[in-house]
Amino acid sequence: MSTPIINATTLRDGEQTAGVAFTVAEKCAIATALSGAGVPELEVGIPSMGPEEIACIQAIVDLRLQARVMVWGRLTLSDLAAALYCNPDIVHLSIPVSDTHLQYKLRQPRTWVFAQIRRVVGEAVKDGLKVSLGAEDASRADPAFVAQVAWLAQNCGTQRIRFSDTVGVLDPFSTYEAIARLRDAVDIEIEIHAHDDLGLATANTLAALRAGATHANTAVNGLGERAGNASLEEVVMAARHLLGRDTGVDTTALVGLSRLVEQASGRTVAFGKSIVGSGAFTHESGIRADGLAKNPATYEGFDPAQLGRKRSLVLGKHSGSQSVRQAYGALGLTLSERLVPVLLKRIRHHATERKQEPDERDLYRFLMEASNVAKEPP
Repeated sequence: MSTPIINATTLRDGEQTAGVAFTVAEKCAIATALSGAGVPELEVGIPSMGPEEIACIQAIVDLRLQARVMVWGRLTLSDLAAALYCNPDIVHLSIPVSDTHLQYKLRQPRTWVFAQIRRVVGEAVKDGLKVSLGAEDASRADPAFVAQVAWLAQNCGTQRIRFSDTVGVLDPFSTYEAIARLRDAVDIEIEIHAHDDLGLATANTLAALRAGATHANTAVNGLGERAGNASLEEVVMAARHLLGRDTGVDTTALVGLSRLVEQASGRTVAFGKSIVGSGAFTHESGIRADGLAKNPATYEGFDPAQLGRKRSLVLGKHSGSQSVRQAYGALGLTLSERLVPVLLKRIRHHATERKQEPDERDLYRFLMEASNVAKEPP
């Protein structure tokens, strides 16, 4: 299987997260960081929004990054014209393909889609642009119609078709089937655009890659409309470990990217967020702490060093004796074995009452209290 191409839509669909708006400086910084991490394609904005958006996109283009720059538009001549002002590497032009969208949003028949493809894609390829056609709401469309749309797009000069699960209703099994059908219909690039409304965006993206998709549309921290898009960091790491396919993205840069986007977006990354959450490699359970001490593979699917991270052990309600010994050992103290159960009980009580791990001062205080109790006459 070929190397999956990661397309980062952090600056386009990611910015469409409710309440998120990046400054030009923030967009340039994020684009530079993504490109520096080896992300090969960046979807950076929507030219038809007007002069300010075009200026922002142009600022990114002017950075002359290693990554290819894509802009988004509707499959209309006016949106194509706006895109041309930006001089992007790739123009993505989107059109609804589900009857729900065609009938209720646009009040157009299916034949209108074919006409738009012939007219607008025909104009786009005249300018020598690389064109990506977006099949909006493809996951709820007639599969035979989606195949016809893709076939016509290919014959009109489109180099890529984006299969969009616009409202996040697919599961990995139906995703695989849909992309496999599309792969049989066309010879061009296929990109999966998955939304996370049911928490399946990353899983669906992996299924699409297994079925023959060449590109994955993702966003750092899973930003995007409603519940967001497939998370860039999850897709990169899962492709490596579950599909055995390296995307070429520097995994040690993923945490830094996450923090940069977290700050710029104002959207806090959850403690337990996979890959980049601060608790992703934090362990408390005594059984797990003991297993990790013997061999990290017992309770970690991959080495956190791949992300430039380290595992950490915290003391809490579920800690065991070994964790207590290790915690005090880190302070340069060797415990008397008769104090270990006393300290463990105290630590568990503290975690339950305070809802947090004891700090160094707490540990010293617990030790003094336990030592004093041990010295008292029976």
